[in-house]
Order: sequence, then structure tokens, then C-alpha cells
Amino acid sequence: MAGEHEAIVVYGTTWCPDCKRAKQFLGDQRIHYHWVDIERDPGAMAYVEQVNRGKRIIPTIVFTDGSVLVEPSNADLAEKLGIRTRAERTFYDVVIIGAGPAGLTAAIYAAREGLDTLVIEKGAPGGQAGITQIIDNYPGFDEGITGEEFARRLANQARRFGAELLQAQEVTMLRTNARYREVLVADGMFYAGNAVLIATGARYRRMNVPGEAELIGVNVHFCATCDGAFYKGKDVLVIGGGNSAFEEGLFLTKFASHVTIAAHGPEFKASTILQEAVAKRDDMTTVTNHSVQEFVAADNGKLAAVKVLDKKADQVKEWHPDGVFVFIGMEPSSGFLPLEIERDRRGFVVTDQMMQTSLTGFFAAGDVRAGATAQAASAAGEGAAVALMMRDYLRSLG
Repeated sequence: MAGEHEAIVVYGTTWCPDCKRAKQFLGDQRIHYHWVDIERDPGAMAYVEQVNRGKRIIPTIVFTDGSVLVEPSNADLAEKLGIRTRAERTFYDVVIIGAGPAGLTAAIYAAREGLDTLVIEKGAPGGQAGITQIIDNYPGFDEGITGEEFARRLANQARRFGAELLQAQEVTMLRTNARYREVLVADGMFYAGNAVLIATGARYRRMNVPGEAELIGVNVHFCATCDGAFYKGKDVLVIGGGNSAFEEGLFLTKFASHVTIAAHGPEFKASTILQEAVAKRDDMTTVTNHSVQEFVAADNGKLAAVKVLDKKADQVKEWHPDGVFVFIGMEPSSGFLPLEIERDRRGFVVTDQMMQTSLTGFFAAGDVRAGATAQAASAAGEGAAVALMMRDYLRSLG
């Protein structure tokens, strides 16, 4: 879908909350767009005023067919882009929350077993795997595969077997209603099933330092594939020391003139292969024992500086990158779950040997589940296994 909308243009400003929301929606759905800051482009400002009869209303979004939406809601954007947000029915054998490798694989297996299957996803299919530049450790793809292509194939395969997929729908509540399990989504619709799979995965952790929240989506990012192109010829700082930080740092060199990877610990945790790949590049620098203390915003709302503690020298420094990408680990997307569903101290969902949670009829698989390995291949394996577990559970209901 993304390739169909490459010429979308979003006119706005960095301080506009609706602009941030629209950009976030397009990014979540992996829709390619061109961002224009009207405060830095007098011609763009004049165009916005012309479109809006002299008024400076933002965001103003121009689509490939020449049509324009002004201050659109997420529902307006979904309708315009042809994203399906309502299901055909309200009851299914199985309702799956999350369309990452675990959720989509479960959908494939459940649908092949003849179970009416609904998948609900707040973003685009693929989960974290879908925004990975290259997946080169998934069995069967000997030359690797882009995350976008991997996600597209999984979603198409689930649909081919009869699973129904919704996008741009966020689940807000789960509950039990007699023998049925009910799922409430943000637009007020309830979908019910005999079994529900929680496959919501995990998301990148935030640093929770001063200035971060205000600069997210401006100059602080968590997705190199989504936002890397905004930094052509710029200096970029990557925070983190694991595989994700090194993989995404290498990807960012396609755009940035220089990439610095900084870890707060005394050594990096990335694989030897990745560390060697980074070490060979003249346009990349790595540092350890540096901890971000604060993101400082300028008067225009953009990043002015990053205050970093050099732990070895016990000295606070100021760095001045053009953008920052944060990859410091994952946290489970489990905050919407009812208290009856047990989680560990980090929020990951606890399951039994049948991959069922502490609430009967609700199952969990993939990165949201306690004990998961955060690998696409293992998530897919869990998806296949839990589909068969749910099949057996449904048979036990009679």
C-alpha cells in the first residue's frame, strides 16, 4: 500500500499537535509522505493560505489524485487511503489483536483450520518486523527480505486463507461475557469471539528524560525506516548498544552524513558481525559510557542540543546532532489489558503451557508474552502453536 501514496504532501509546522498526529498516523500505517514546514517555506505557506481561502489551517494534506484534506481526523485519513477499519461481522471464532509475525501466523493457521478469524491492528501489518530495513535471519530467505515485503506477504497469506484484517483500530478493552470474549475498539465497536489472542508485541522504550516527550516526532524518533530520509546530509545520534541500534544506525548512513552510536554501558551488546560492520565505516562513530540526561529544545520547537553525561569523566557535555534515534530495548504493549490477566514485573503477559493467560479464553503469543525471544522466527512459531492451542480450546467448549 505504501508505494501507492508516495506523492502525499503534508503541510504543517513543528508545533502543531494535529500535524504530529497526522504524521504519526501515516507513519503507523507506513504510508510514504513528504513533509513541508510552512514556517520555513514562504511558498508553502502561501499555498496553504490559497487552499484555505486566506486562512492558515494545518495540517493541509494533498493526495496523489490532487484532492486535499484539511485538519483530517484519523478516520478521515483511513477512509481516504482505503484502510479498512470496520469488520464484516461482530462475531468470530477467533479474534486476534495484533498483526505482527505472531498474530498473522496465528491467523493463517486458524483460518486454515476453518475458524472464522478476525485480526485487529492499530498500525500496519508486520509489527516491529515490518519496519525493519532488512530481515536476514528468517529461515527460507537466504538473501534477506525487507521488513515491508515480509509484512505484505504475511498479510496477503492470511487473507488468502480467509482471515479478515482491520487496520487503524486500537483495542481499548477486553472483557468476558458469559462464554464469549469481547474486544472493544476505539471507535466504540465491540467484536466478540470464543477465543481471543493477544499478540500486540512490544514497542521501543522511551528514555523518559526531560525534553524527550516534546521532541518526539520532531527530532527524536524510534523508527529509522520511517524518519531516516528527513536527515539527508545531516548528523544523527543513535542511542543504544544492542543489535537494533547498530542495524538502524547502519541503515541511517543511507541518508545521514555521519552517525554516532552511543551506549550508556561500558560495552556494546550488538553482535560481533554488526560491530565489525560499523567499525569499517568512516561515517560512523561509536562511544560507550555516555548517558543522555536531557534533550534541549530551541525557541522554534526543534532540537538544539543533547546533554550527555560522560560517565567515565563524570562530566556533562552538550552534543548538537540534527536528529536522534532511540533504540534502548522494548516494552510490552499490554497496558490496555484487564487486571485479571497476569503480567510479570516488566508487564509481559504470563501464560501456561497451552499459551493461555490467567483469564480463560484469552491467549498470548509473540513479543508481548513473558519468556518470548523477540525474534520474528520465534514469534511466527508461537503464532502457529497458539492457533492449534486455540483450536483445541474451542473443541473443548462443545
